[in-house]
Amino acid sequence: MRQGIAGSIRPAKPCGGQETGFVFGVSSFTFMPIWHSRQDHKERMHMRSARLHRLRQGLILIRLRLRASEAAFIVLAALVGLMAGISTLIQSWLAHGLQHVFYGVGINRLSALASIRHPWRLLALPLGALALVGLNRWLALRGRTPVDVVEANALHGGRIPMFDNLIIGTQTIISNGCGASVGLEAAYAQLGGGLASWLGQKVHLRRADLRTLVGAGAGAGVGAAFGAPLAGAFYAFEIVIGTYSTAAVAPVVAASLVAAAIMRQLGPEPWLMAATDNRIITLGDYAAYAVLGLVCALLGIGVMRLVTAAERVMQAATRSSPWRPVWGALLLMPVAWLSPQALSAGHGALHLDLAIKPPVAFLLGVLALKITASVISLASGFRGGLFFASLFLGSLAGQAFGEIANLWGIAIDPNDAALVGMAALSVSIVGGSMTLAMLMLEITHDFALMGVVLTAALVSSAITREAFGYSFSTWRLHVRGSDIRSPRDIGWLTTLTAGRMMRRDWIAVQSGTSVAAFRQQVPQGSVSKAVLVDEAGHYGGIVPMVAAYDPTLSPAAHIDEAAKLSSRVLTPAMGVRQILETFDEASADELVVVDEVGKVLGVLTEKHARRRYLEEIEADQRRMFGEM
Repeated sequence: MRQGIAGSIRPAKPCGGQETGFVFGVSSFTFMPIWHSRQDHKERMHMRSARLHRLRQGLILIRLRLRASEAAFIVLAALVGLMAGISTLIQSWLAHGLQHVFYGVGINRLSALASIRHPWRLLALPLGALALVGLNRWLALRGRTPVDVVEANALHGGRIPMFDNLIIGTQTIISNGCGASVGLEAAYAQLGGGLASWLGQKVHLRRADLRTLVGAGAGAGVGAAFGAPLAGAFYAFEIVIGTYSTAAVAPVVAASLVAAAIMRQLGPEPWLMAATDNRIITLGDYAAYAVLGLVCALLGIGVMRLVTAAERVMQAATRSSPWRPVWGALLLMPVAWLSPQALSAGHGALHLDLAIKPPVAFLLGVLALKITASVISLASGFRGGLFFASLFLGSLAGQAFGEIANLWGIAIDPNDAALVGMAALSVSIVGGSMTLAMLMLEITHDFALMGVVLTAALVSSAITREAFGYSFSTWRLHVRGSDIRSPRDIGWLTTLTAGRMMRRDWIAVQSGTSVAAFRQQVPQGSVSKAVLVDEAGHYGGIVPMVAAYDPTLSPAAHIDEAAKLSSRVLTPAMGVRQILETFDEASADELVVVDEVGKVLGVLTEKHARRRYLEEIEADQRRMFGEM
């Protein structure tokens, strides 16, 4: 055995007689590693590298084609619409599946239940809250704060991590599925826009194109949810992109049309509502519906402020405990027991109330309960939007308004008033007058109603902007400390900071230097100003050359006497708007930039700051019109 194991080593001569390896003999076994196998491996690797190179070249050509061809970009948007429609359908199935498991809901909607027959089913609310607590704790450990689609388009050029989309979608499905008073529309828009962002980043779209594609995806998700492609397109323009652009019309509409078509083929029937036949709209109707728009604006502002106030109270009461959703779920249980119409988004309850035409007292009671449930849900940490909840609230307010008007002798059809109220209240909370006008048109197919719908929507929008200035999505971001007031692209403003724009070639003069020494150190005409600093480099003021060479100034005096603006400074993180405000307040044409301890980092002129600001505004306008 020992002899067999030792074996023998001899040169191996394969075909051709050339020695290319060795043979190691072990008993009767022979292993023959052939060197040309390495050559084959190298050839395979070379072929793989060549294929990868051709693939990269193909991707580059596709990217260039997408940048240069409007038709190619429309095809990409249609693909986004396909993905948004499928994702909307999947999310709807998941949420309604949870409601079926928890509440035994069949083909009807949760909010359309006459009552909760088994009180134990309401334990679904704290159960869903516990799931959210676990998910939030996991997110906290990862140090992640998901980016909203509106925030991404306004600040980050449309870039949304795919992980954030999945998290927001999961949170919303859990919240809606367990019965919390929130809608799925925010998740539809988030995942539609998120998929568009992922695809756009893969093909390296330019910033403006990526923002358009994200808006198209978000609008496609909403359009698919309602079976209303025009409403989805206007949602993209008004809520997510922030501007109407001729270059963006075709891709946005294409995405919404494809998403709505997918939903019609694979999902339930489109969302339709019956309107009054043979109506005659008079001037008095316009006046009455304008009053309804005013009422809805005040109600919408009240709901948004109530959410923020309740959130602060909840945070103070629970000391910002991560278990806050559980406390919110416990508060929701008695509200849901009083009326199931307060649960979920309110799809079923809206149709039910329009069909049975309940009395005013019932409508106002459900309105109060639905507002309470929505406020508790959002304030306690359940995830979701107020889009459909605002439609339901608006229908209740409009129907009650119509009933009260009839009691006062004003002939208004409560059904029409409900439709107008839906649009007016949603415009106040969600924003987007044309979005809601198109939605009403597409779900009623009633052109005659559009005049009063637009009247109420525009009144509501104008009052909300004047008295409040935010939609619900931008208001929530504002409460968190963001400067966002609309979805328009302001991300470029974050790059125009004092630290980025300042000059570093400034002349420093030590504090306490005499005027004569200063004049010798800084000859007249060499610079316009010098910066006064102490031995540690801390800022002491700006010395204009005109003041330093003033004949009335004694050469023996300290140059500190000629220094100005010692208390007016900029910090590196200051944005361009704050910089320009500081220049205006100081009436200065040049200021220094200092760090947190007061050491001078550089100088910035007002002229340069304004020029950079105007350049970026002009570039933003060119991007908006598709000129770059």
